[in-house]
Amino acid sequence: MVNPADPAFLQNLAARLPEGALTPPEARYLTDPRGRTAGHAAAIARPRSVEEVSTILAACNAARVGVVPFGGGTGLVLGQIKPDGPLPLVLSLERMRAVRAVHPAEYVIIVEAGATLAEVHSAALAVDRLFPLSLASQGTARIGGNLSTNAGGVNVLRYGNTRDLCLGLEAVLPNGAIWHGLKRLRKDNTGYDLRNLLIGAEGTLGVITAASLKLAPVPAGVGTALMVVPNPAAALELLALAQTRLGGLVSAFELIAKTGLDFLAETMPDLRQPFATAPDWMVLIDLGLPEGLGPDTALERLFEDGVNAGLVLDGLIAQSETQRSDFWALRESLPEGNRRIGAISSHDVSLPLGEVAGFIADAAPALAKLCDCRINCFGHLGDGNLHYNVFPATGRSRDEYQRLGNAIKTLIHDMVDARGGSVSAEHGIGRLKIDDLEKYGDSTKLAAMRAIKSALDPNGIMNPGAVLREPSSFHLGKNT
Repeated sequence: MVNPADPAFLQNLAARLPEGALTPPEARYLTDPRGRTAGHAAAIARPRSVEEVSTILAACNAARVGVVPFGGGTGLVLGQIKPDGPLPLVLSLERMRAVRAVHPAEYVIIVEAGATLAEVHSAALAVDRLFPLSLASQGTARIGGNLSTNAGGVNVLRYGNTRDLCLGLEAVLPNGAIWHGLKRLRKDNTGYDLRNLLIGAEGTLGVITAASLKLAPVPAGVGTALMVVPNPAAALELLALAQTRLGGLVSAFELIAKTGLDFLAETMPDLRQPFATAPDWMVLIDLGLPEGLGPDTALERLFEDGVNAGLVLDGLIAQSETQRSDFWALRESLPEGNRRIGAISSHDVSLPLGEVAGFIADAAPALAKLCDCRINCFGHLGDGNLHYNVFPATGRSRDEYQRLGNAIKTLIHDMVDARGGSVSAEHGIGRLKIDDLEKYGDSTKLAAMRAIKSALDPNGIMNPGAVLREPSSFHLGKNT
């Protein structure tokens, strides 16, 4: 059981750190982006170096004080918010944002964990390279948080998750020991992969302080199109066609439903809509091509082939960077439109591609038996990640559905699990989905996770209550 960060502990820690490294709590470190709950903390630690992080963790470990790592605060599953229990110390790496090195010929950049994703993008572009992780929150999200949650985004189809973009890490373990793992190697078979253990651990096994990241060539030509499809099954066939025609050059393939466009028309009327009448389903396709290949020509051929195969009903190909930005603004505004409407239950799920269309077809009628509702299903179709969100029927309020929230979530998650999917695709577990992890997670995996946690963090100070329930009450999960 962890202890609170009491005044005596804080006074002792402050004496071991430079002035200004320890400050009183501020609301911005304790606020959930979706406004569901507030966190609490005794103080905010803002170190400037890995050595200061080491000092902080060693002190917290000795006193058994909980530490809540804080990145950009954009997480959606309460991983950076501890709402109850003994007062923890919040640890923010916002002062550690340096670009330590860039190796253009190796396609590698080394950055500190407090750098925002946008800053990493800028540093890469300055040497004519691309860091391909792309999120709507890139101006706020920090690379340490991206790594700790294994963030996804719109380019996973081509470049992979954050895990796939990392070569090495510098990190501080719970006892204060520093792991100097900032290697630039593409191959390194020297024992257990501590890098991939820390990535996606959501700050429960240590604190990532810097990373060696993969860069990619900047595409010589980019092209973007919106294509209207009859249904999600046709969208998946179009994806297969695009991959066949264009190999690995499709950067993003996003599914958008009419409900999402209707929500934007209602809540953000100034946002330019691409079609006079919103189609039931469409896909946003993004290409990045090498020199000598024209993206417009490639998209036109894909459109023609799609029409001839009965997979495409209509479409628009961006004719300028402004129009391309407008198309992407539409996609990136969907979460904000959802927020303004107000969901009853939101789901970040993934499915094998062959199961996506069947899930979408079956979920709506199953939900209709529970309640009268609207569904906004959209997301990263190229990698099977859907954001499947349920809203009140037109003219009704969320309050009328409060008693149904858990039933809706259970229905959707049961259907996803039955099809071999995941109930957490890219948002992580945090504190919000611990019950889901215990219900749908494999019991052997959960036991191994707890053993790893116990070995690396025996005092349980790292982000207590996130990912794994605190030890007082464990549930075994399925397959028991």
